[in-house]
Amino acid sequence: MESIPDGIVDLAGLELAAFTRLNNEHARETSWLREEEFERLVGMAFYARGFESEADAEAFLIALDEKALYRNPNFEFFLERHERFVYIDRIITASHARRRGLAGRLYDDLFVRAQGAGHAVVGCEVNLDPPNPVSDSFHARLGFVEVGRAQLGNGKTVRYLERNLLDT
Repeated sequence: MESIPDGIVDLAGLELAAFTRLNNEHARETSWLREEEFERLVGMAFYARGFESEADAEAFLIALDEKALYRNPNFEFFLERHERFVYIDRIITASHARRRGLAGRLYDDLFVRAQGAGHAVVGCEVNLDPPNPVSDSFHARLGFVEVGRAQLGNGKTVRYLERNLLDT
């Protein structure tokens, strides 16, 4: 059985209402989901873990691999570029839980899990318009580099970022 670092919880099998609410508080940056849609996303995820306290969601990260039955323009960007990859669909930290290193711990855990599964590339997108400078600097610190851009139909422009796990 796979080891999960202290404090991190696996979202599979949890009551997800609090995590769905946290997701929807940040729908502008990600996308709004009904609870059953959130559960479906967790069910197909390569990685779906987070932090909670007293049944309150503090942070979560959901990532998919190339086998996921998931279609959106951002996921498809990586699907066209790589035979194998892990795509970070969403990472959210509640405002009251920021600046505690939770997102960094989730990324570190994801990188270990991805490497253990034989993945060399982790990709994501960050909004360019509307801008997300906090996410830009966070991903730069973690070694992500820009590999493309896209104008999405919802009025967003995104930058596609990748981190090569073989370089670490």
